Amino acid sequence: MGVNVSVVAVDAGNSKTDVALIGEDGTVLSTARGGGFQPPYVGVEAALDVLAGALDEALAALPGPVGSVGHVSACLANADLPVEEAELAEALEARGWGTSVQVRNDTFAILRAGVDEPRGVAVVCGAGINCVGMVPDGRTARFPAIGRISGDWGGGAGLAEEALWFAARAEDGRGEPTELARVLPGHFGLDSMYALIEALHRGTIPLTRRHELTPVLFATAVAGDPVAGALVERLAQEVVAMASVALTRLGLLEEEAPVLLGGSVLAARHPQLNDRIAELLAARAPKAAVRVVSEPPVLGAALLGLDVTGAAPEVHRRLRAQYA
Repeated sequence: MGVNVSVVAVDAGNSKTDVALIGEDGTVLSTARGGGFQPPYVGVEAALDVLAGALDEALAALPGPVGSVGHVSACLANADLPVEEAELAEALEARGWGTSVQVRNDTFAILRAGVDEPRGVAVVCGAGINCVGMVPDGRTARFPAIGRISGDWGGGAGLAEEALWFAARAEDGRGEPTELARVLPGHFGLDSMYALIEALHRGTIPLTRRHELTPVLFATAVAGDPVAGALVERLAQEVVAMASVALTRLGLLEEEAPVLLGGSVLAARHPQLNDRIAELLAARAPKAAVRVVSEPPVLGAALLGLDVTGAAPEVHRRLRAQYA
């Protein structure tokens, strides 16, 4: 007899994809890692080919021949809107990887990884910013989270742009003084914001390296620079605004509920940011329990899959214990 896979768990971000094959008893049968999932840039089918490569590797690593493959639980970057989730689910179904498919935005994986039941809110701040919430009856709260056109502010890329804006204006006299005008170009070994602007504009320094400026911004804020400090304060307010709205939509604002923080910016645990988030959220949602998610998102994708299959609580516990 072959090895039966109950859940194919996929956590696919912009830079990497993790796949875990879960047995009926919650055992992790095999895992694999592949490249990033970027359908806006390479097209849906080419992006799914990346997932296929990781899945094939995980299947090849099973402790025996493949028997049956059940539910596919895929938490995907760039699945920002329900219509995009539906389109990607249809494309995955056409691949025939399992008997059923559910696609969610990858932020749901981070939330589910950090809670023992599908109840709570997660705010993720990495390159961008996003927030989702869920409750056991299936209701969710979410935002489009596709940038400024959907009302977003923050994320590592957004913080870097804001820091550059204030630094440029400080140097040429249009804005108030800030140490950012010195430390941002200094990070790249340059002596002025003009030199940094020219380097970014002409490609001497790739625009993709702007994310390196986010830690510089936080260090400048800690050193007491008021402009940098105001940017950190605004990010804290944005995180709390998203979390509070999601809690309200789900009827959790006045209840004990977890609020999970994830993504590279929040996972860095900058005290000036994370402590301020906890302080502001305590005023808006006094019963909320704030913590940084440390569990891997692929665990969340797997737990979401077990939720769909109706697996028993001990199966959930066994799965989680393997990621402890």
